[in-house]
Amino acid sequence: MAYNLKIKLLHEDARLPLQANPGDAGLDLFSAEERIIKPGEAALLKTGIIIELPEGTEAQVRPRSGLALKYSVTVLNSPGTIDEGYRGEIGVILINHGKEEFKVEKQMRIAQMVIAPVAKVTIQQVDVVSSSERGDGGFGSSGIK
Repeated sequence: MAYNLKIKLLHEDARLPLQANPGDAGLDLFSAEERIIKPGEAALLKTGIIIELPEGTEAQVRPRSGLALKYSVTVLNSPGTIDEGYRGEIGVILINHGKEEFKVEKQMRIAQMVIAPVAKVTIQQVDVVSSSERGDGGFGSSGIK
């Protein structure tokens, strides 16, 4: 299904998100500012864009694998969720897990954004939920081998 994503550029340093290759799930997001992120530091980077999501969707902000592998820089709250009704500037929280300072330059690809449908749910309070084979087995319950 194709969606229409409306995007407003806020200033000359802003760039439209870009699908680098046909069929890519993510749209690259670009920094609209320069910043040094020190080792262990997190920073909110502005993209210079406002989006209007299609009804019934969300945008997920995810890391770029190249930044994670080469520089240990990733999206801190991954995936970050942008709700359908949000109309403010899109920001990306990056964290530097590396040992060296990381320089973000204007118009650098810093994250990717995936547009996804959101299921509509009705909340129903109950006294009992059905059982399942997994039950309440949580973190690590399936083992590692």
